[in-house]
Amino acid sequence: MRSGWDLGDFEITRREVLASVSIIAIMLLIGSLLSAKISNWQMDRNEKYNKAVKIENNTDLFQYGMDTNVGNAFVYGKLKAIDTVTYPEIGGEYMYVKKVKEKYTKHTRRVAHRSGGYTYYTTETYWTWDYAGSEDIEGKEISFCGIKFPIKKIDYPIPDYIETIKESYYVRYKYYGTATEYTGTVFTALKDKTIEDGSSFYEDSKIPEVIDRLESGIWNVVFWIFWILLTGFAVFGFYYLDNEWLE
Repeated sequence: MRSGWDLGDFEITRREVLASVSIIAIMLLIGSLLSAKISNWQMDRNEKYNKAVKIENNTDLFQYGMDTNVGNAFVYGKLKAIDTVTYPEIGGEYMYVKKVKEKYTKHTRRVAHRSGGYTYYTTETYWTWDYAGSEDIEGKEISFCGIKFPIKKIDYPIPDYIETIKESYYVRYKYYGTATEYTGTVFTALKDKTIEDGSSFYEDSKIPEVIDRLESGIWNVVFWIFWILLTGFAVFGFYYLDNEWLE
């Protein structure tokens, strides 16, 4: 005769509770080991950030760092588009601009209704604006902290919505663009007289703010949230199984 707690779909026995304590202990042990690995990884990254050269609005020092291969650096300055782009229908100047086509499309769906204990279905019609393709234009060159680079060198900010233009009742275009000038910090490696491709740009953030963000240690918090949820699911799954071997 099994003794325990009846939860409807399954029953939890006292032996299962005792066994689940062991599962939790093992999961916490593994979690602690993994957390230590994450902490060590974060400490290594923090050391890299702390040792990085800090350059604020100094073009000469920035150029010298690239010429002498100083390595990792935080550089604060202005990011500007050199050759701007746009679409004639919207005008203006942008570092990057995107045009998204949408079509007003008819759809149908099956809808369930209940009446007098019976269920019947009808077909409902509805319309939505659906994605129908896109195109974009990107400038070729930018300048950062007074030095010219190919645009691929820095991950510029994501584009903002500009406007929507209707071509017809059923077709419209949405436009998104990246402005021509920003101020912020780049984290990159200064070597071979240039910077790394795809260097991270932190808009409207000074060097100390970027370092604080990068050293926040959020990954350990995220890990423990995930690990606790995983442990909970593991224990629940164990309870749900028919653990006759414990009897």
